[in-house]
Amino acid sequence: MAIVDTHAHIYSPDEKRYPTIAKPLRVPDGKGSLEDLRAVSKANGVERACLIQVSTFYRFDNSYICDSALASKDWTAGVCTLDPDDTHSPDLLKHYARKYGIKGMRSIPARGGKLDHPGVRALWKSATEEGIVINVLVGREKEAEVGTLLAAFPKLRVVLDHCMNIKHGADLEPTLAAVKRLAKYPNLHAKLTFLPTGSATGYPCADMHKPCMDVIAAYGPDRCIWGSDFPNSLWTPKVSFAEHLRIFQKDLPLNTAQRTAILETTAGKLWFGGR
Repeated sequence: MAIVDTHAHIYSPDEKRYPTIAKPLRVPDGKGSLEDLRAVSKANGVERACLIQVSTFYRFDNSYICDSALASKDWTAGVCTLDPDDTHSPDLLKHYARKYGIKGMRSIPARGGKLDHPGVRALWKSATEEGIVINVLVGREKEAEVGTLLAAFPKLRVVLDHCMNIKHGADLEPTLAAVKRLAKYPNLHAKLTFLPTGSATGYPCADMHKPCMDVIAAYGPDRCIWGSDFPNSLWTPKVSFAEHLRIFQKDLPLNTAQRTAILETTAGKLWFGGR
């Protein structure tokens, strides 16, 4: 199986070439570079990865993502993040796609809190024109706005980042319900990265198995994808890269066809031309 990791943040050790924001959120063990990701990917049989811009380290400076995506285009797809309040962002997205081969954009609400905002719509329009995949990062309070945008851009391929952060506790059922309602939009895909981040326990995150299977049932495995949350020492400290992958390879009650779709073919079609 040609496993695809759809959610890996990367951090350059060269902070002179790639300056950080003030007070960046750092990786505890310092193992977050593109080279570190390549090593852990190879060790776990992961062949391809989506490189996700990390706003808590670089904010809207996508230099490291762009350079890394270009340098490793044989096995990665770059996913940038752009400011919806900056009128230059739509053209910058086109530039990133054409010069660096950027394949995705993480979409966030505008500064005032609106997702259905002219700046967001302009970015989604550019993404449609360039064949860019949108990763929309919002909580369940944005369900209606996500639906409005999905209906307005039916040809745009969109991924629901972290499935609105489904997590154990009182908010689990309302968030899960919102994620499932959005499944009616055929251009929306579910990123199943919330098991270790949403679980009240460590591996195998058993309290998140049923919610995950519910999402898979709502979307179908052909619209579901896995991501590691690399570097796991920062983003999933109770669950390692290998353990997170093992949940989908062994622990969830999935058949072979479902596992193949979630770990390989769906992501391959979205970012890697179906390879």
